[in-house]
Amino acid sequence: MGKNGNRLPKLHVLLTKEEAANYKTDAEIVVVVFDVLLATTTIATVLHHGATEVIPVMDESEALLIANSLQESTTILTGESRGRTIEGFIDPLPTLLEDIVAQKTIVLSTTNGTVAIRNVSNAKRIYAGSLVNVDAVADRIRADHLNQDLLFVCAGSMGRFATEDFYGAGCLIDRIIGSGASWKLSDSATTARLFFHGNETDGEKVLKASATGEMMMQLDLEKDVQFASKQGVIPIVPQYENGKMIVKGDR
Repeated sequence: MGKNGNRLPKLHVLLTKEEAANYKTDAEIVVVVFDVLLATTTIATVLHHGATEVIPVMDESEALLIANSLQESTTILTGESRGRTIEGFIDPLPTLLEDIVAQKTIVLSTTNGTVAIRNVSNAKRIYAGSLVNVDAVADRIRADHLNQDLLFVCAGSMGRFATEDFYGAGCLIDRIIGSGASWKLSDSATTARLFFHGNETDGEKVLKASATGEMMMQLDLEKDVQFASKQGVIPIVPQYENGKMIVKGDR
């Protein structure tokens, strides 16, 4: 029983950022956005390595507009469009960025993940979820949101289902349900958890077999796919506030 009366709080999974754009988000709902390959993994990584903030934008034009308003020496402009690095931007790869982001503002433009974050920007609380920070996000949910409805948004890939995001959502569901907490799972949430259970020890294999993973492998980005498949290696929770992803409290 929670603040919603006699019913259990609900946990639902949306499969694409387009679904999220059309979903009537309750202002009280808590949202976790997944773009495992690669935006939310990148956000968690750069904040863990000392970035001051990450500004997720809708597209290249907005990224340039925002970057032009910031101090060049403390700003990194990074992004991709349809899997290709935007001209004049740095590749938005966690293994590339981790060594250059300390004390920097990161302006990040991606095809799916940053758009998904912006599509749910009216929610009460928005977190960036990935496999690399799944334990930290699970801890935050258990600590702060036990009695609240949860919405897990898979960014997907240009309007299509993305295996890696669904796997990430299932992993987080398993972490919080396995703790003894109770939510009423929607069919999509139940299926995500079952999918993770069936492939629990094969995260790298799942990511490499996904369409995005295959594309990244063809671009010689195996190192980033392998990194994105690691569970719980980053102990921080990126939180969206005032247009920026930040880490509140101790890192």
